[in-house]
Amino acid sequence: MKRFSVALVILLVAACGRPSGEGGGRGGRTLIQNKGSDTLVNVAQAWAEEYKEVMPNVAVAVTGGGSGTGISAMINGTVDIANSSRKMKDKEIQAAQDNGIDPVEWVVGYDALAVFIHPDNPAEGMTIAQLADIYGEGGTTETWDQLDLAIPGCDSNEIVRVSRQNNSGTYVYFQESVLGKTRDFRQGSLDMHGSKDVVDLVENTPCAIGYSGLAYANEHVKMPCVMAEEGGDCVAPSPDTAIDGSYPIARPLFMYTAGQPEGAIKEYLDWILSDVGQCIIADKGYAPVRVVDCG
Repeated sequence: MKRFSVALVILLVAACGRPSGEGGGRGGRTLIQNKGSDTLVNVAQAWAEEYKEVMPNVAVAVTGGGSGTGISAMINGTVDIANSSRKMKDKEIQAAQDNGIDPVEWVVGYDALAVFIHPDNPAEGMTIAQLADIYGEGGTTETWDQLDLAIPGCDSNEIVRVSRQNNSGTYVYFQESVLGKTRDFRQGSLDMHGSKDVVDLVENTPCAIGYSGLAYANEHVKMPCVMAEEGGDCVAPSPDTAIDGSYPIARPLFMYTAGQPEGAIKEYLDWILSDVGQCIIADKGYAPVRVVDCG
């Protein structure tokens, strides 16, 4: 009897340490754990809600926390699917392999990483070089008049830099595509937990500039077009310019699984990549992975 009790405890501990998509859940219901990117969290929640109608016996639990958080959870074996707005880093792939996991990457959509300014800001377009000098270490652009701009309500004239925390895939992608992989962000920015927080702060701060996923845009902020170089085409962020690559800060959106998915997890990913799933991501303001007719 004592040996049976010890074995039962070991079995329960082992069960608690694995993602529910491997067969967990209650009453015959499968639970898929999905965690990570705040850029993807809204569409991931929309997918989960709709999938509940398609497969009532499968529940998808969605949480945010940032791309790095989701990837770490996948590496540690505590989630079934990690959402990420950036590719896994080499050191993350190595950590996964050291833990006996071979990550598999799935592109589930595309995003235009938009630059947000206050609606009273007269700027219509910005170059990558200007953004890099505003945000990058060693940059010298600190006031709006250095860009020949006067902002109503911004008496200090100071550029208030709004950014994301460093566990965010949006933070990493902006650094790589705007600042360059070897250049760090300069100190003194206001680092927000989520994309919505970035937009909310810019909306209420005339001096501010920020960046986040296009899906978080609203009518209370302005999105200038972006030029890859001075004198080039100034391209506005949109699903179309994200998917055709003409917008200079466009990116793929990823889901990662620990090895090739099977069973309920594979069925869920297949559904996300179906026309139905891709129309949901399009409805949320992102670009689908291919052209789909959503009516």
